[in-house]
Amino acid sequence: MIQFLLVCLGGALGTGARFAIALAVPRAVLVVNLIGSCAIAMAMELMRPTDARLIVVTGILGGFTTYSAFNQETLQLLQLGKWGSATLNVAVTLFGCLAAGFLGAWLARARF
Repeated sequence: MIQFLLVCLGGALGTGARFAIALAVPRAVLVVNLIGSCAIAMAMELMRPTDARLIVVTGILGGFTTYSAFNQETLQLLQLGKWGSATLNVAVTLFGCLAAGFLGAWLARARF
């Protein structure tokens, strides 16, 4: 239960940081995704699997950008030599999310 609360607190810090960047920087989503992808890769390399890494990676960086988690999963697949799985992950994420976005917009318009 304490880990859950710590991750939630970290998430609040991450979303606050994302909001602050959005107020200050043009193309904020791109900036946040670039920073988050670099930061999560560094944290995964430098931090042992502890509560601190859980708070930083899942909480703060997860709240900051979910793209960084997608990036890290793809990097891990590439490091394991699973090029096909990495390519599929990128393709399904990109095209699947675009399709889901179109579906969501269509459903919302059809409903209202």
